[in-house]
This record gives sequence, structure tokens and C-alpha cells, in this order.
Amino acid sequence: MQIPLDDIIVKKRIRKDLGDIAALAESMKRFGQMSPIVLNNKNVLIAGGRRLEAARYLGWRTINAVVMDINDKLSKLEYEVEENLQRRDFTPDEIALASERINRLRNPKFFRRIWNAVVKFFKRLFKIED
Repeated sequence: MQIPLDDIIVKKRIRKDLGDIAALAESMKRFGQMSPIVLNNKNVLIAGGRRLEAARYLGWRTINAVVMDINDKLSKLEYEVEENLQRRDFTPDEIALASERINRLRNPKFFRRIWNAVVKFFKRLFKIED
């Protein structure tokens, strides 16, 4: 559900260093908000502080949020910590592989471009959706 940014209450948080909000904002601008923030039923932020700040940076008026029935301090803190702990960054090898694949898809070689054109032609001819 969409929640007005002005209605969201941010209380004491564990994360102090929000990192590069401009980069996250650029990602959200380009790809949209991939994951909702989490609020309790009183609109207190439980998880998603960086996404909230990026939305503010972009001038958004609303943000996609999930509202959960989490009101006691212990549960809120555990949820905030768990959301941030259970992520894993890509390894340098994984980043290199992803970059290589993206580059190949953006800049296909000659025979790949021909193949893509043939596939596209037959999809249009037979009205096949991706």
C-alpha cells in the first residue's frame, strides 16, 4: 500500500550511517522501489530507512509499505536487525560475471544480433509474447 511520506514516524534507529542515498535514489528512480518499507500499525518505521530517505531525496510523496502488527520495542528492534543481517552482498567474482553478462546483452556480437532479429521476426509473425 502507498503511504504518504509525511505520515511516517521515524524513531531511534540502529543504523546511523545511511551510506550513499543518492545511488539508492538513482536505482529507485530507474527501477522503481523493489522492496516495500515496513511500518507498524502506528506508521512507525520498522525497516527500510534507506529506502525512505531515498524516496525523500527523489521528492516522492508516497512510498510502498507493508504494515505489520509489531508494536513492542523488542520485536521492532529484532525485525530491524534481522532485515539488515539477512542480506549478502555479491562477491567480486559475481559482480564481474554480472557485468560481463550485462555487457554482452547490451552489445551483442554480429551473429547474436542476427539470431535476435530472426527470433523477433518469428515472434511477431506468430504473435508470440515474451
